[in-house]
Amino acid sequence: MQTIDKNIKEKIVLALDVDTLEEAKEMILELKDYVGVFKVGLQLYTQNGNEIIDFMKEQGLEFFLDVKLMDIPNTVAKASENIIKRGASFYNIHTFGGKAMMEASVQSAKSTAKDLGYKEPIVLGVTVLTSISDEVLAAELEIPSTASDYVLKLAKLAKESGLDGVVASTFEARRIKEVCGQDFKVLCPGIRPEWSLKNDQKRAATPKVALSEGADFLVIGRAVTAAENRLDAMQKIYKEMGEI
Repeated sequence: MQTIDKNIKEKIVLALDVDTLEEAKEMILELKDYVGVFKVGLQLYTQNGNEIIDFMKEQGLEFFLDVKLMDIPNTVAKASENIIKRGASFYNIHTFGGKAMMEASVQSAKSTAKDLGYKEPIVLGVTVLTSISDEVLAAELEIPSTASDYVLKLAKLAKESGLDGVVASTFEARRIKEVCGQDFKVLCPGIRPEWSLKNDQKRAATPKVALSEGADFLVIGRAVTAAENRLDAMQKIYKEMGEI
């Protein structure tokens, strides 16, 4: 394996968007030297959630539970407690759930981690999904704002509610940092290397552009997971970023 920058590796979040436990395990073992955090989303979690989590804990790996919680404050607080008990380093909640819900989630997660002697988790707020364009926001959701401006509004609310950061596209990262501070984390999905198709992401960006815009974490998915040679695809991404 080529030498890679540890600080860059920590920013790479690989989406384990596969159906089977066997596929996920194979991918983790193959790519763990290039990935800082593995993301377990709804597709995998609803099929093999606790088993894949236990496997990653055995391997000593960081994982992000991408379940996008949104419910009444008490329910989200209890779910947040359970997520921390399972050992997640990251998890996310919908900012659309409002300030009381976000505050309850953060308080529950941080206090649970402290009681258990775990590292303090990173709690992120989902803003506007990268599959939602300005047209969808206006015509379907009837929100009279651009996606970019609405993301900024939700990021401010997340900051006020005590969250560590937000999930947002690369194109909002710089503005979020300017308004919420450089320590406020921005995790960017929709990352596509130059040679990869955009698929269903309307606001995608390359890894190099995302880093230059201030993204703290880059979520990479099908460009690697659907590649014929996953290891080669991951190495090509690092080369594109000038890291190997």
